[in-house]
Amino acid sequence: MENVFISASRDALLVTVLVSAPPVLAALVIGLILSILQALTQIQEQTLSMAAKLMAVFAVLYLMGYWMAGHLARLAQVIFERFPEWVH
Repeated sequence: MENVFISASRDALLVTVLVSAPPVLAALVIGLILSILQALTQIQEQTLSMAAKLMAVFAVLYLMGYWMAGHLARLAQVIFERFPEWVH
């Protein structure tokens, strides 16, 4: 019984990491590039950095939303299919 819960928890954590990684990596890359550009040009405007990161995250969510929703739907399906095993 405990193995079932451990397996479900592991699957949920894996899907969480897979789904959250693309937007986080996009924000990280854009933030790093803009930080380097701001350091080179000595422009310290925080709004520019935040707006660019926000647009990058929205773009990634728009482009990869279907893929992310598919992973989340498969996880929900697996959890609901395993639920009778957990009750007994």
